[in-house]
Amino acid sequence: MIKIAFFDTKEYDKQMFELYNKDYKFDIKYFETMLNKETAALAKGYDVVCIFVNDTVDEETVDILKNCGVKLIALRCAGFNNVELRALDDTIKAVRVPAYSPHAVAEHAVALLLEIDRKIYKAYQRTKKYNFTLNGLLGFDIYGKTVGVIGTGKIGKEFCKIMKGFGTNILAYDLYPDEKASEEIGFKYVGIDELLSNSDIISLHCPLTKENIDMINVDTINKMKQGVIIINTSRGGLIDSDSLIKELETGKIGGVGLDVFDEESEYFLNDMSGQYKRNANLSILLSMPNVIITSHQGYFTKEALNKIAKDTCENIKEYFEKGTCVNEIK
Repeated sequence: MIKIAFFDTKEYDKQMFELYNKDYKFDIKYFETMLNKETAALAKGYDVVCIFVNDTVDEETVDILKNCGVKLIALRCAGFNNVELRALDDTIKAVRVPAYSPHAVAEHAVALLLEIDRKIYKAYQRTKKYNFTLNGLLGFDIYGKTVGVIGTGKIGKEFCKIMKGFGTNILAYDLYPDEKASEEIGFKYVGIDELLSNSDIISLHCPLTKENIDMINVDTINKMKQGVIIINTSRGGLIDSDSLIKELETGKIGGVGLDVFDEESEYFLNDMSGQYKRNANLSILLSMPNVIITSHQGYFTKEALNKIAKDTCENIKEYFEKGTCVNEIK
């Protein structure tokens, strides 16, 4: 029987994986703690560790997992920037879920945009108090605006489709352009500087790599339009939060919607309301009237959770039956 050490467990994870494990019959031990070099020893005697976005699998952690006899790191997510791939070898591999629901994340990005534009939360708070004034609630038509999409993978393309329905002009940037999708959906690939300088709205849909860490910084923000709206549902490390706060304070940025944050690992997906630990930049951003932050919930739909559980179980089964897996990270 394949033994799995399941890290960073939330109740909804356990419920969904227990449902699918009725067919796979893995021996799963659920740990609430995140995986890192301090907790990796908990995996001793297990064949697999199952991890999520805020677990830290650096070289030291991988070495400990190897010594514990772990043969597979199963990510129940698409991104793998938290895994040191160079530390993997023939004794330990990694697999992921590349496309659990691009619709979920793309739709959440649109929800953040609409909230920033039409100030839904502010209006809701007012009407709860029987205040029905419109002062301070002025928005803008998304129709006719230019939307810049950085990253046109599965999620980016779904976002483009939705934005096309709003009647926007879409500019896109990707290191690996999908010209067929560009023609079919109706967006145009341009250089990054052209996208930054011409977009009213910029939405990030690219993976985090060593090359694009802090790609949104003071220099790139200065290339953007006055009052630009920035949306990030990808990875927090794409945006330098110090630069973001600075340019929000000058008014250069008109609004920001974040489902991720560059120092989120100790906060997002956890209830910190009863604790005194705070992150200075996160606290500043939360206090700003033109910033909306959600806790990495873009993926969080019934459809996505089902596919994550099913594909993760299937990845593990396939790897141990065949010695390889179609979703192996290489």
